[in-house]
Amino acid sequence: MFQLLTSLGREVAVINMDPANDNLPYPCAVDISELISLEDVMTYLHLGPNGGLVYCLEYLEKNVSWLKEKLEIIKDKYLLFDFPGQVELYTHHNSVKNLLEQLTSWDFRLTAVHLVDSHYCSDPGKFVAVLLTSLNTMLQLSLPHVNVLSKVDLIEKHGKLAFNPDYYTDVLDLHYLLDHLQDDPLLHKYKKLNEALVGIVEDYSLVTFVPLSVEDKESILRVLKVVDKSNGYVFGSLEDRSLESLMSCAVGAEFEYDKIKDVKEKYMDMETEDLDESG
Repeated sequence: MFQLLTSLGREVAVINMDPANDNLPYPCAVDISELISLEDVMTYLHLGPNGGLVYCLEYLEKNVSWLKEKLEIIKDKYLLFDFPGQVELYTHHNSVKNLLEQLTSWDFRLTAVHLVDSHYCSDPGKFVAVLLTSLNTMLQLSLPHVNVLSKVDLIEKHGKLAFNPDYYTDVLDLHYLLDHLQDDPLLHKYKKLNEALVGIVEDYSLVTFVPLSVEDKESILRVLKVVDKSNGYVFGSLEDRSLESLMSCAVGAEFEYDKIKDVKEKYMDMETEDLDESG
């Protein structure tokens, strides 16, 4: 994303918020490891990697003035915050939420981009778990939110999909997924629990996904377009924009099939679609 935005002429800065990220694959404008590192926390406080990450984010929260000073230098750029992938930091622990609220109070227009591996779609139980995690994160962080199915080039690596990819990206009628869950004899006794969990996701009706393959420029541009719309960048005055393009973005004028056609054509065995249509 840094390379793409730079090629588009945007001034971009990446902020590494992952204290375990000691081998940065991108130019880093701000690095939390200058303040605290996971390795030091594990060594001197004898914490494990999960507890150490929680401690590091809590430490940053207590020393948020350090972050503010660093961001003042790059405040006029398009910022990419790279957070750690530990799920509990976003589902029920409050440090990340508090940090994001602080950033918002400093007038940063934020959008949370939540990446999920697409191969979970091939397992109904794991996909339900992904939906719950995504929903919980959306509610916890309370930000404009974009859920991304990443690595779609590997979407059928662990098995064929039971449905077309738009079923998973648009999170269509999940009761069809329940039927596949009941087929597993180990999960049959959890029928009522599964129905309740699926019901929660459908009642909120918030979770959808944008597919992404980092090897595909069009795929990255599609994600960028959704994010720019979400954080309001597309309506700003930093770049020349025609009224037509603004209105097109405002109404989301992109056919849903365009969102998933590359997934079907490039990364899926087309027999999956035939099976779905015949049965």
